[in-house]
Amino acid sequence: MFRHQGKSRTLKHNLQIATVLSFVAGIVNVTGFLAIQELTTNVTGHFAQFIYELENLKFWKGTIYLLFILSFLLGSFCSSILILKFRETKRINVFVLPTLSEAIILITAAILAHSTEIQHPNTIACLLLFAMGMQNAFVTKISNEIVRTTHLTGLFTDLGIELAHLFFPKMHPDIQKVKSNIKLRMVIISFFFMGGLLGGFCYSTLGFKTNNLIIGAVILIVSLFYDDLRFSLIKTKRKFNQKKIRNN
Repeated sequence: MFRHQGKSRTLKHNLQIATVLSFVAGIVNVTGFLAIQELTTNVTGHFAQFIYELENLKFWKGTIYLLFILSFLLGSFCSSILILKFRETKRINVFVLPTLSEAIILITAAILAHSTEIQHPNTIACLLLFAMGMQNAFVTKISNEIVRTTHLTGLFTDLGIELAHLFFPKMHPDIQKVKSNIKLRMVIISFFFMGGLLGGFCYSTLGFKTNNLIIGAVILIVSLFYDDLRFSLIKTKRKFNQKKIRNN
């Protein structure tokens, strides 16, 4: 799902990566909110809070929300820098480092929250927003700007537009593409929701607390090497079958 890039990507590849990353974003979203009462997958609410605090002359509180916004921006910037740098050298899959970086940041945030009993919630919020900025940037790049997984506002907007297109098929001759986009949006929304449900259940019922973030990191790492593991298994199976044929 990470290996295929550019014109070689299909709807199947985008559905796979959308499933994984929206699920992780759902976990992070709920875990961040329950742990530190802050939204950690988008900056829309933080921007509103930033303006509100400035209007009330609470500049320090306003600065904190500005840091949240800049953390998301910096995560997106760093992710894009890594992608462009390694796309230039073509040494490795360009999405390896951003994905591993996100996983490491999630683990770091989980350890920091656990070891300090969340005495520094703003630091944790900045880390999670940075990680989600990284994710939003590299999934946008890898899917050719089709998939976004960290927030739902744009998704519901696009979904509403595309659902309306179904009622006017003559105006949209490529109706199959519209249906494919609707399917993709629905998958992202559904898995974001399911990730949130799992995150809430593990946080409150199972008592995992911020260790939920480690679950998200593990899912990222496994999905990153999914293509390589699958390719190795297929290659091994082919060699075994060829050897079996020769022996017979």
